[in-house]
Amino acid sequence: MIAFEVNDMTCGHCVSTITKALKAVDPSAELRFDLAVHRVEIESGDGEAEAFLQAIEASGYSPVSAKGPATRTPAPTGGCCCRR
Repeated sequence: MIAFEVNDMTCGHCVSTITKALKAVDPSAELRFDLAVHRVEIESGDGEAEAFLQAIEASGYSPVSAKGPATRTPAPTGGCCCRR
């Protein structure tokens, strides 16, 4: 599994944009998103971590490699296009 923390991923639109970018790298990749902790997890047999990282960056986001299990933090209030 490849995991990234993407702190500027804040809503469903962000998830959709990142999904498209990651599927361009590996259409068969299994993706899991956790907006509460800004985490993307990728199961892929074909894609390399660096290729996925570059795809997320090219979409306008700032991924950082994540190690270990996700930790829960309170969901942000406001600041997102979906939380007006």
